[in-house]
Amino acid sequence: MQEHISVMLKEVLEMLAPQDERIYFDGTFGGGGYTKAILEATNCRVIASDRDSVVIPTANKFKEIYKDRFDFSHSKFSDVRTILSRFNVEKIDGAVLDLGVSNFQLSNAERGFSFREDGPLSMEMGLCEESAFDVIRNASEQSLANIIYELGEERFSRRIAKNIKKNLSKIHGTKDLADVIHSCVPRTGKTDSATKTFQALRIFVNKELEELRMVLHELINLLNPQGKIIVVSFHSLEDRIVKLFFKEMALSEDKEKFQLITKKPLVPSDEEILFNPKSRSAKLRGLYMIK
Repeated sequence: MQEHISVMLKEVLEMLAPQDERIYFDGTFGGGGYTKAILEATNCRVIASDRDSVVIPTANKFKEIYKDRFDFSHSKFSDVRTILSRFNVEKIDGAVLDLGVSNFQLSNAERGFSFREDGPLSMEMGLCEESAFDVIRNASEQSLANIIYELGEERFSRRIAKNIKKNLSKIHGTKDLADVIHSCVPRTGKTDSATKTFQALRIFVNKELEELRMVLHELINLLNPQGKIIVVSFHSLEDRIVKLFFKEMALSEDKEKFQLITKKPLVPSDEEILFNPKSRSAKLRGLYMIK
């Protein structure tokens, strides 16, 4: 299994500034990068969750090492209120979310996230109701076009949806789908013409934007005074949701209660991008609860 590299780890830890005897929530445990950094920085407690069952062995190892300072739930992060109550916690002092697809998922062709290697059309991060294949098979051509346009920001969405439906009997895996897209949309520049469609299907299958909206609204009511919500996003749709939500909180009638940690998002350093090219589109935003 390919190692997962936590994006902007130094910046996330500096922004969170964990303290002794406080409780933090890591909603995207993955390889445990953020959780480990938080636990090693101070004598605090971390409650983590992840919807992907592949991380459970890593979480079990963390439990052996950190004992009662660490707990894990195989859950979607939008279920944060239920997760916390499961461990007898009502409020937290900070939350971190890394919204990217993990290397665990990208490097395993059987998960169907990448078209660079052939695999089943799954794209499921875990705890999903349907696969990408279910979507292209069951959605109408118009609905499929809307998904590709709205979630992939793909201007050739109608052409792609029409070609997918026309060639549905030929599509059995990720390479088949990519070939169908390539046949009707020419490649321009460095980006593969299938990239946006694959992104759209992945977001739709995992209900990523709905999950993000839900967890933000939950977390805002679960913070202790001086608590923080820190989010690393990787594409414009996610970042827009985080940006607008944080801005709404900071400018609300209760504006003396919340403030933006940074007016503009932090981005990875040139050194990090060189070391981990997947970090290049990352944006880090934070919200602080004053009282």
